[in-house]
Amino acid sequence: MLQLIIDWLRLRLIYRHYWQYNPQRKLHLLLSAVIILCLTTLFLNLGTFPVFAATLKEIQQRGYIIVAVKDNLPPLGFKDESGKLQGLEIELAQRLAQDLLNKPEAEKLVELVKFKPVTNLQRLKAVESGEVDMAIAKVTATASRERIVNFSIPYYFDGGVIATKDTSIQKLKDLQNSKIAVLKNSSTIASLKYYLPKAELVGVESYTEAQKLIEKNQVTALAADITSLSNWIKQNPQYRLLTTKISTQPLSVVMPKGLQYDELRRRVSQLIANYIEKGWLKERIKYWNLP
Repeated sequence: MLQLIIDWLRLRLIYRHYWQYNPQRKLHLLLSAVIILCLTTLFLNLGTFPVFAATLKEIQQRGYIIVAVKDNLPPLGFKDESGKLQGLEIELAQRLAQDLLNKPEAEKLVELVKFKPVTNLQRLKAVESGEVDMAIAKVTATASRERIVNFSIPYYFDGGVIATKDTSIQKLKDLQNSKIAVLKNSSTIASLKYYLPKAELVGVESYTEAQKLIEKNQVTALAADITSLSNWIKQNPQYRLLTTKISTQPLSVVMPKGLQYDELRRRVSQLIANYIEKGWLKERIKYWNLP
């Protein structure tokens, strides 16, 4: 604040001097003063100047990568009983760190990757602002998002599925005239209306509410995304997933937009393609009980 006052006084002195001897510059100086004060106030409020994301070369020179992840979304990213981060996306981040930094045999993975847990709203912002080098946090690659960030090739195809404990339900068409619970405002709703137009959709606030409705025979099944339902079924083994997906959502690594980050994007995509080809990703997906 002191610096702001000093800047203002300096500008006032300059303004008076030029106004006294050169009145034609009044408007120019006034506008300049306003612009400088606005910029000074902005940076004082932010407490820092803009931060730019690191390029691949800068990451390698630094010696570690910073990754935004989920810490409450099993089996993709979550904390175990000891507080340690686990999950498919956590393992992918660690593997990418080893290969991007050319340290495939590194034992202390904690030194190669620093995790930053984020909410859904923070995922893209963390990448845009340069807080993290990339985000591996259940982000679906979409055309609208691609205008502001870069995406790798998909490492997993999430999507909508249906869970039921009714053994007579084997295919989607068996639910044609049934009641199906679905989370309110879920993206799964549109897919359900398309594939099962005659089904009655019942909005619920949580999986627990849906389960109560199923137990009371008020609905026949529950529809949600694969990653969430897979973990829920592990805790409720009397339920099973129908094999047909009602939607497909490619999950990709998010990276900064810009020509200087193209090398990072290409390298990450190449590595993921290699993990798919060599079977490593398939093995880890199976380990985490994802379909």
